[in-house]
Amino acid sequence: MRELEPGEADYWVSHDRFLTILDRIASHPARERISITFDDGNASDLLIAAPELRQRGLRAQFFVLTGRIGKEGSLTADDIRTLIALEMRIGSHGVGHRDWTRLTANELLYELESSKAQLEQICDRPVNAASMPFGWYNGAVLKQIRNAGYRAAYSSGGGSAKVEGFLKPRNSVRSETADSWLDDVLSGKIPFWRKLRNAARTKFRV
Repeated sequence: MRELEPGEADYWVSHDRFLTILDRIASHPARERISITFDDGNASDLLIAAPELRQRGLRAQFFVLTGRIGKEGSLTADDIRTLIALEMRIGSHGVGHRDWTRLTANELLYELESSKAQLEQICDRPVNAASMPFGWYNGAVLKQIRNAGYRAAYSSGGGSAKVEGFLKPRNSVRSETADSWLDDVLSGKIPFWRKLRNAARTKFRV
């Protein structure tokens, strides 16, 4: 396993907990409207996540950091192709795990275009979605993502995503996530304060 970044451990869950979460999703009445995503391109995406998803008839989108492809603890190019064969989707998480809001225009363009081109070469199909590292973004970042040819940008601000929307908020599952919170999110019961926060982000940052 690779060395974790500061704060990253909070986003890893035990194997048993992971299976419990998948079971709750698989048994949910609205399972067809629930999107599952994974960031970074860890080796566990193929070793653990994909088989358990398939067993439950679930699909997911995996956002890969191309700068880590083939490195210890990360997916290889062949692993990514296997995920495609398992009917999973692949998206870009950039080249390195960098805050896109702090990059120059040229640096961000490199993160977006280089990763997209490499993943499309590996997958032999278009890569149309990008996940923003740390979930951070601003208007300039979203504009660059569009200009680079992506059709969707995934954040981590929480909330419900519209199928036709370009900016897609996600709800992060952490090691301490309670079942009650998970059930509320799966049912679309987003707390009012979170809706206000997302509305403010859309109005003032997009």
